[in-house]
Amino acid sequence: MTRLLEQAFETIRKLPDPVQDDLARLLLEIADGETQCVTLTSEEESDLTEALAEVERGEFASDKTIRAIWAKYE
Repeated sequence: MTRLLEQAFETIRKLPDPVQDDLARLLLEIADGETQCVTLTSEEESDLTEALAEVERGEFASDKTIRAIWAKYE
């Protein structure tokens, strides 16, 4: 196992169980070659475009906002 993968697992162990399960499913899909392309709706494409524009402008959620979101899963 590579050091980067070990680091990822160390980080994931600290996350709430439901998040760990979601990440595990994703890893298994990737490892099994079962990942599929996702087709976005026009609304999802628009949301993604806006999100990328926010990143370009340096607009990110505050630490306080992120902590509040993570607190819901603890």
